[in-house]
Amino acid sequence: MSADRKSLKSQSTLAELDGHHGPVTAAEFCAWQTHILISASEDRSFKVWDHHMGSLIHSSSVLTASPLLSLLVDPRSQQLVAGCTDGQLWIFSLVEGHHYRCVMHVDLRKKRESFSTRRAESKPEGGQPPSTKAPETGEETEVALPVLSLAACDCGFLSETGSCLWIGSSAGLLIFNLASFELEGVLHYKDFRSLSIQVAGSCAVASRPGGREALCLLTSMFGNETALVEVDPAALLRSQQRPRRGPDLSVLPSSCVSPTSPLYFGLKEKRTKPATQKQAAARSIVKDHPLVFHSKIRSSGYTAAPCATMFSPKTNFKNDGKRASKCKNNYRCKEYPLESPPPSRLSKQLPVARDQAALLCIQHSAGDGQRLACGLANHLSLVCNADLTGTPAVLSGHDGAVGSVCWSHDGRWVLSASQDGTLRVWSVRGPEPVLRLVTGGKDTFPKPVQSAQFYYIDAFILSSSGPEVQLLKHHIDTSKDDLRRYRQKSWFTRVCRLLTTDAVEITSLSAVNDFHSYLVLAAGRNRTLEIFDLNVGCSAAVITGAHSRPVHQICQNKGSSFATQQSQAYDLFATTATGDGIKLWDLRTLRCERRFEGHPNRGYPCGIAFSPCGRFVACGAEDRHAYVYETSSSTFSRRLAGHTNTVTAVAFSPAAAQLVTATLDGKLQLFQAK
Repeated sequence: MSADRKSLKSQSTLAELDGHHGPVTAAEFCAWQTHILISASEDRSFKVWDHHMGSLIHSSSVLTASPLLSLLVDPRSQQLVAGCTDGQLWIFSLVEGHHYRCVMHVDLRKKRESFSTRRAESKPEGGQPPSTKAPETGEETEVALPVLSLAACDCGFLSETGSCLWIGSSAGLLIFNLASFELEGVLHYKDFRSLSIQVAGSCAVASRPGGREALCLLTSMFGNETALVEVDPAALLRSQQRPRRGPDLSVLPSSCVSPTSPLYFGLKEKRTKPATQKQAAARSIVKDHPLVFHSKIRSSGYTAAPCATMFSPKTNFKNDGKRASKCKNNYRCKEYPLESPPPSRLSKQLPVARDQAALLCIQHSAGDGQRLACGLANHLSLVCNADLTGTPAVLSGHDGAVGSVCWSHDGRWVLSASQDGTLRVWSVRGPEPVLRLVTGGKDTFPKPVQSAQFYYIDAFILSSSGPEVQLLKHHIDTSKDDLRRYRQKSWFTRVCRLLTTDAVEITSLSAVNDFHSYLVLAAGRNRTLEIFDLNVGCSAAVITGAHSRPVHQICQNKGSSFATQQSQAYDLFATTATGDGIKLWDLRTLRCERRFEGHPNRGYPCGIAFSPCGRFVACGAEDRHAYVYETSSSTFSRRLAGHTNTVTAVAFSPAAAQLVTATLDGKLQLFQAK
C-alpha cells in the first residue's frame, strides 16, 4: 500500500492551466521547447502555455465560427496546424520572433475540388475526355470535411521539399503538403469495399515505426463499429499524381543548338569574304617552312555546346580564397555575400516623378548593377544610379505607360515596352531611341506587346503580343547620316513566332539572357503556364490552373555573375497573381514546391524578384510594405517599412546585398543589409 501511495503522490497534478471559455478539444507539446504546451478549445481559439511556470504566453483571437477540433505541431517547419469542424485549416508560425503570425488559411472543400479537377485534366490520351467539373458531384460535394485528427505523414519524395500531414475527416483521409498548401492525395472510406464505415465519428492516424505504412483507426458516427485500416501513402500518391509528360526540362541545356532551331539563325557565322589582291600578294611573299605535327593540340572549345560550357552561369565551386592583387579594387572580382541577411535597413529614398506618376517596373543593369532602369505611368523611362544619387536620365518618346524595361547583357541598351503599342531600344548615352518597333502592322505585332526582353545574350529580342511569342533578330546602328538623318539604320526581322495552346493571350513572359538557354516561360489569361523550347521550336509543357487568377509576373532564378549557386537552383521560378500569393515552381517536376502568403495583394499587380543568391524572394504589397521571404520557409522573414504608398515593384542588386523598391506615387527606396 505504501508503494501505491508513493506512486499516487508522484502522479499528482503539476499545473492547472485555466483560461479557455469552452471545453478543451486538443493539446500538443512543442518538440523543440518542452516547456511549451498548446491547447485548442470549442471557444474557437488556441492558447500557448508555459506549463512549467503555469502561465499563459499567447492567446489567439477567435479564428472561425466553428469549434476547433484538432492540433498538430510540426517540428520541421516549426508551424502549428489547427483544424475545425467546418473543414478549415489554420496554419501559424512558431518561429521565434514571428509572434504566432498566421501563415495560411485553407478551405479543404475547395482544395478537394481543385485536386479532383487536376486529376480529371491529367487523364492520359485515349481515355475519356477530361471534364471541367470535379468528379465528385451531387451529395459527395455536400459532404462536410470536419478535421477530426491531424498526424505527420511520411510521403517519400514529397518529404524532401516539405512536411506533409494526414488529415482525418468524416468522409476520408487527405494528404496535405505544408510547403505548397495543396492536397497531394485523397482517399475516401467508400473506396474500401470491405469497410462498413462510410461516415466516421472519430479518426486517429499513426505511422508504423521504421516503415512508411500508416494505420488509421475509425469509429462509426451512426453505430458502434470500429475499424483499423492500413494505408501506404507512397502507393496512394503514385496512383493519384499527375503523370509526367514530355522530355525532362532544364534551364541549362545539355546539347548543342540544333541546326533546325530558330536560335541557330543568331549563331550562324558570316560567310568568309573572298581574299583581296593585297592579301593574296602577302601570302605569296611568305616562304615555305617545314610542317610540324604536334601530338596534342589544345581545343578551343568552340565545338562544344556553347550553352553548357562557354556561356554557363556561375555554379557551385570551391574557392581557394586566392585573389590577384590587381583585382582588389575591381568590383568584378567581388563576390556577392551569400551568408548576408536580407536587406532590411532603409538607407535612401528618391522621388523620381514630379507629378507622382506610378512606377510600374524597375531593373538593375545586368553587368555590374550600377544603374537602374525605371518605367513610369506618365509615358517616361528613367535611368538612374543604383545608389539613388545624381539626376536620373529621362528617356521620353512613348505615348503610353511604360510597363516593361530590360537591360541588355552588355549594359549598353535599354529596351522598353509601352501601352502605346511600341518597343524602343535606347542608348544609355543619348536620349533618342536607336530602334523603334511599332505594333499593329502585318509584319510586326498584331496586338500591343505585354512583355519584351533581350534574349540569348542579346542575340534576339523576345516579345509577347496577344497569344504569340515572337523571336526577333535585331541590329543596332548608331551612326549618323546628315543627308538621311531621319532614316533609321537599325533594323529587325522576325525569326519565328509561337502560339500558345488554345490561342490564349499572354500576360507575362520570362527567359534567361545572362547565359544560353532554350526555354521560354509564358503565362496565359486562362491561368495556365506554358514552357516553350526554342531549340525545337514548339511548346514543351503546359501547367493548367497555376493560380486562381491570371499570372501577372513570372520571375526566374537567374542568379548573378557575382553569386554562386548550384546548377539545379536555376530551374526554380516564381509566379504571382493578384489575390493568390506567390508560388515557387520547379521545371524538373512542373510542380508547385512552395507557396508564400502573408503580404496583402488583392487588387494591384505587385512585382516580385529573386535575390542573386537564390535564398530570398521579395515582393511588393498594398499595405505600404515590401516583404522578403526565404525560399526554405513559407512565411516572410522581413517586412520592410518606410513606403508612402503601394509597393509596385522590387529589384535586388546583382552585386551587393541591396534591394530597391518602387511605389505607386513615384518614389524609389533603397534597402541595405544591416
